[in-house]
Amino acid sequence: MTRKTIRKYTSQPVSDELLNSLLQQAERTQTMGNLQLYSVIVTRSEEMKAKLSPFHFNQPMVKEAPIVLTFCADYNRVTEWGRLRKGHPGYDNLLSYQNAATDALLFCQRFCDLAETAGLGLCFLGTTVYQPLQIIDLLKLPKLVMPVATITLGWPDEDPAPTLRLPLSAIRHDETYHPHTPESIDRDYHETEADPTNQDFVRLNHTETLAQIFTDIRYNASDCATMSKTLHQALVQQGFLEE
Repeated sequence: MTRKTIRKYTSQPVSDELLNSLLQQAERTQTMGNLQLYSVIVTRSEEMKAKLSPFHFNQPMVKEAPIVLTFCADYNRVTEWGRLRKGHPGYDNLLSYQNAATDALLFCQRFCDLAETAGLGLCFLGTTVYQPLQIIDLLKLPKLVMPVATITLGWPDEDPAPTLRLPLSAIRHDETYHPHTPESIDRDYHETEADPTNQDFVRLNHTETLAQIFTDIRYNASDCATMSKTLHQALVQQGFLEE
């Protein structure tokens, strides 16, 4: 209930011993068919972080964090294993991408929980799937490997307040999905819209409502359509979809 996103880090390094321990513990998370359909690219060098930064819209923490971790959906390893053991793998399809992406995100989340318990701070970068082709090229990802999540990692150099979350009534549906109504939207978004920081956000963006910032500015239809085409192109290139 007190977790927070950390974007500023001290210069204290994160040892490989600690990193490996956390990654190894994270491997105990749930996985489809016990196949562990994920890999993680560890970026420490200043040169590589600088090259990665533009693909995450030059967010400062990409270059400033001691470590950047790119979590990948990976059916390449299982495919090679199968071929070398007289199998006939057929994972060049959307279902396989869905399974591997789910595995990678479960692994990422478990790692995040463990890292925060160890006192580390991190920031989840949703930008990973916005420019996947460039990340694929830079990290030399082979066929059947797709980047799905990135985090910056280090020892915290800030202590921000936790961000607001919607009440449970917004996300829980008993037995079947219940349609949202104007009354339920008012109830579930009241605290978020009344928050002084969010109200300042509305004024700074010259909009009437907080929702407009997200639907019309930050995640507008045009950008989503463009990035969807890029994501589709990446999935084709990596062998999960046909042209």
